[in-house]
Parts: sequence; C-alpha cells; structure tokens
Amino acid sequence: MNLQLEGKRALVSGSTAGIGFAIAEVLAREGARVIVSGRFQESVDEVRSRLRRETTQEVDGFAGDLSTAETVDALAQTFPDVDILVNNLGIFEPKPFENIPDEDWRRFFDVNVLSGVRLARVYLPRMRRLNWGRIIFISSESAIHIPSEMIHYGMTKTAQLAVSRGLAEAVAGTGITVNSVLPGPTRSRGVGDFVEALAKDAGKSFDEFETEFFEKVRPTSLIQRFATPEEVASLVAYVASPLASATTGAALRVDGGVVKSAF
Repeated sequence: MNLQLEGKRALVSGSTAGIGFAIAEVLAREGARVIVSGRFQESVDEVRSRLRRETTQEVDGFAGDLSTAETVDALAQTFPDVDILVNNLGIFEPKPFENIPDEDWRRFFDVNVLSGVRLARVYLPRMRRLNWGRIIFISSESAIHIPSEMIHYGMTKTAQLAVSRGLAEAVAGTGITVNSVLPGPTRSRGVGDFVEALAKDAGKSFDEFETEFFEKVRPTSLIQRFATPEEVASLVAYVASPLASATTGAALRVDGGVVKSAF
C-alpha cells in the first residue's frame, strides 16, 4: 500500500532506538523526509547514516534534550517546516510510590508530556496555515492500566491522552488530525534490556521470563508475547498518512489485547 508520504517532513522525537527508530525507519521507507532526534550527537549521526543507507532517503537529525523549552525552540528554528509530528520521547523507571520524590514526578512530566506539548505548540501554526498536519502521541496501555510499580509513568501516559484529545478538539474541521497510539508491552531497547536483566537475575532465559510475565503480570494479553517496535510503527505510519484523514481524536491501541475492552 502506498501511504502517500512522499514529500512530507516528519519529526520523530526520541528516535535513535526502539519504537522511535522503527517509526522513523518506516516513515523514511514510505518516502517521508525524516528528522531523527536524540540527546546525543553521536547516536543521532549513527542512526542518520543507517537510515540513509537502508532506505536510500535523505534523513536529517537533531541532538538535544527536548524536555527543555530552550531545546525545543532551537529545534524549531533549525527545522521550521514539519508536517508530521510524532511525540515518542519518553522515559520509564519502576519505583515504589513511597520512594518517588517530587523531582521525579516533575522530570517524568517534563520528558513524557511537556516535550510533546511544546513541540505541538511550535508546529501547529504552520499546520493550520497549510490546513494539513499530523500530530501523534505515543502513549501506552499504562495510560489505562496504571502500573502500580511506576505510577508516575502511568500518570504521564494518561496525561498524553488528555492533551491529544483536547488538541484534536481544538483543530476540529481542519485537515489536521491528532491521535494517541497505545502500545502494550513492547520489546524496545529499554524494555528489552530491562527484561533481559530481570531474566538473568532470576536465572531464566528471555523466553522463559516472557512466558511467565504474560502468565502472571499481563495475563489479559491476547498475543501472549512482547510486541515488536515494527508492529507499533506500522500503525503509526498509517495514522501519519493522508489515508487516515478520518481518524482523529482517537486512542488507538496496539497493545496485543492487554486492555480488556471491546471498545
């Protein structure tokens, strides 16, 4: 299927690894001019070179901490013309509620929520002028099933749903769509490394740990395995395309059926 993304400029925050990288890759393969972003210049340069080599597309890059307003402003000055904004940047950290200080709550909100809010704010005016644009927040099934082991993370994912829906309402009747995508447990780099470490500590292989995880921790999963970043990226690419013009204000699940709801 041709997603009609040729000539579109796409920014994917947090795209040097995991789900973000997979999104950047599929958008580039579909012909979009992708801007890769990450905190460190070396990582950004490596991913740019890899995507250029593997997709034969021109790929741009920006290095900096997008949890700060100053860095977002610098990015917007460097790349003012963005048609597709994918707010993927995010952090997670299991921690007992009693041990989460105020600084962690603020840090998670700055990274996971305000980075996307600021980016949407700087790029929305151009989308309005052109009467076309795509804004996508990469949330999580944790927005609905708040994980007791990292409540501060779940809070930020729920906040993204609120921002996304509200922004979709604000651009009603235009050619701009705003959606959230909710991955379930996904074997991204961060999660994969974390699970590998837990499996090693338990004296188990990854496959053994995965089986036990979905039996005990996420028993409602219908696929009974970790999704791949590429499976998430496929949905994001469609939502980013002109073909998805009637899909807006939605919380779209690619969670393997973890959320036990028919709606």
